[in-house]
Amino acid sequence: MRQKNPVTNPDFLLSNDAAKELYTVAAEQPIYDYHCHLPPQEIAQDKQWENLADVWLAGDHYKWRALRAAGVSEKYITGNATAYEKFLAFAETMPRLLRNPLWHWSHLELSRVFGINEVLNTSSAQRIWDEANTQLSKISARTLLKRFRVAAIGTTDDPCDSLAHHSQIAKSDLGTRVYPTFRPDKALAADDSEVFHTWIQRLERSTGTPCQDFGSFLEAIASRHSFFHDLGSRISDHGLEQCFGRGGTRDQAAKVYDTARRGELISDEALQAYRGYMMVYFGELDAKRKWTKQLHLGALRNTNSRGGLQLGADAGYDSIGDFQQVGLLVEYLDELDKRESLPKMVLYNLNPSDNYAIAAACGNFQGDGIAGKIQYGSGWWFLDQLDGMRWQINTLSQIGLLSNFVGMLTDSRSFLSYPRHEYFRRLLCNLLGNDIEQGLLPDDLSVMKNMIRCVSYQNAVNFFEMAPGEV
Repeated sequence: MRQKNPVTNPDFLLSNDAAKELYTVAAEQPIYDYHCHLPPQEIAQDKQWENLADVWLAGDHYKWRALRAAGVSEKYITGNATAYEKFLAFAETMPRLLRNPLWHWSHLELSRVFGINEVLNTSSAQRIWDEANTQLSKISARTLLKRFRVAAIGTTDDPCDSLAHHSQIAKSDLGTRVYPTFRPDKALAADDSEVFHTWIQRLERSTGTPCQDFGSFLEAIASRHSFFHDLGSRISDHGLEQCFGRGGTRDQAAKVYDTARRGELISDEALQAYRGYMMVYFGELDAKRKWTKQLHLGALRNTNSRGGLQLGADAGYDSIGDFQQVGLLVEYLDELDKRESLPKMVLYNLNPSDNYAIAAACGNFQGDGIAGKIQYGSGWWFLDQLDGMRWQINTLSQIGLLSNFVGMLTDSRSFLSYPRHEYFRRLLCNLLGNDIEQGLLPDDLSVMKNMIRCVSYQNAVNFFEMAPGEV
């Protein structure tokens, strides 16, 4: 007997009539995926996949972590097992994933992408494998973007990237607009001589200008920022353990740059001053061109030395950090504000204990006639599950204005991840529907539907100022 699959229920996550009515509006909205890690090359080349394991398991560190936790050998995760053996290992693990968000995500993806509504387990694995692989001959990166009505994408790109694939996509007939995002994390890596030198060499090649001193280094970065702007980018992004406060002086930063170029050791205090100066500089660049800056705060990365040596970064060995956040963040925002160079921002925290403090900090720097100028961002990474998204929505509702929220993003490397927007929208509609049912909100559904429409899509379109495509 086949098991009942809850995600196939039209009322999945919708527990009352008001929620169901609100979701009719949410379901109609296109997707504005303003932050993800989709490879632009795969969009440009309209990538297709050989089999379900290739499109579904490769590179997915969420699934890798779950498989390791279930005791599966690394051979069947990132090793030399066959594609079907890896898929079967995941199918065998699925019954142990109950209440893990992967259970919902995986079955939503099977249902919404392939129309496969069976529960995945050892009994159904062969049928699901065969059916999905049959359909993959007609599925590609672009057909998935079209199917999910993805109007815009913000990829994540190094300042030295050529953006040739973005240019190719822009000249194509793809309805989805694909925008680059300026992520200069390696510019802060002055304490890692090899990474820093290699990145500066790339920067020099991309600009055709030697970075002989700190001034020419800053000019080269500004040149790449301008290049991104000309190709439509209006967003930057930084992955930081924490902010660096007000930063040091230009002279302090220049000394650190020179020391790093010589391959000499840099003190923690000097490194903090350098990084703080650079973050202020990046903020000024963004403000000058009216960009939005994203800050992803609080990840404790690369914690497993042996795993890192074997598999490299982004292999499932990162977790939630407990770094000091709010004081340094507020100093950073205040420094930019004093300089009249505070850009629009979206702030994401990974440690939920920081939720209220960071949401409150956003409220200190609103203004300039911009609705929600400093956004408290969606639940990120370990928090983009039901509890984490609910916490974020409730925190923003209590501390700020939910009506201004720019909504969900995938933050994903997978083209199959777009049902996560549906997951978020269903949760949002259910939260508001419950409030209506409990008499906490008025039962004027026309007002509520407009909020749903805005949070699901329109707020992001207005806020990021990157035109969506026709989908």
